[in-house]
Amino acid sequence: MKNNQTIAAIVPAAGVGSRMQHSMPKQYIILAGKTILEHTLAKLAQLTQLSKIVVAVSDNDPFYQNIGFIDVKIIRTVGGKERADSVLNGLLALSDNPPDWVLVHDAARPLVAIDDIENLIAQCTHANEGGILASKVKDTIKRGNTHSEQTVPRDDLWQALTPQLFKYHELKAALEGALQQGVTITDEASAIEWANKPVKLIAGRSDNIKITTPEDLDLAHFLLQKQHSEKAS
Repeated sequence: MKNNQTIAAIVPAAGVGSRMQHSMPKQYIILAGKTILEHTLAKLAQLTQLSKIVVAVSDNDPFYQNIGFIDVKIIRTVGGKERADSVLNGLLALSDNPPDWVLVHDAARPLVAIDDIENLIAQCTHANEGGILASKVKDTIKRGNTHSEQTVPRDDLWQALTPQLFKYHELKAALEGALQQGVTITDEASAIEWANKPVKLIAGRSDNIKITTPEDLDLAHFLLQKQHSEKAS
């Protein structure tokens, strides 16, 4: 990466996580002694390339102020109704001194590998185009409702992960344009694709899971212990 290029991170954390069936938003559930959000922020704070980390939380969020992780890079902004709104609010929070690049990462992906993020940054900045961490689809994929109607070829299918890294001004323009036209935006890459900009696919570890259901939480406990063991060895 060129030395004069700057990168900031945005963590959309305004969701309620209804599929977790918990009394609080999933990002505040305790995982190995810390909230999921604390694990995620601690992971991002290890990246020396980041100048700021913007966390977008609900205006009436009573939990964020109680998290224990503190870093001078972290600033809070108001989240939106949907993920895309939260990310756009994060971009606007950086508008006074915008970075060259923005790294967007799910609050509920605390298991992402630092090496994967650094590889994403290196490849995208070298190619001068945005990209996402992704993993090749391994399972047989079926299309249908109540019955299987078709087996979908998986040779060119990828599961989108985060972080996703894009140029600040390109992502801001893509999100603003797509939202104004009522386009459904499921991740930042879908906004960039709508704007006809390239999105690199950077292979990442498949254990970079998004904690969405109670079963995911159990798996995350196991994977976190495994990562700690790998780091210690």
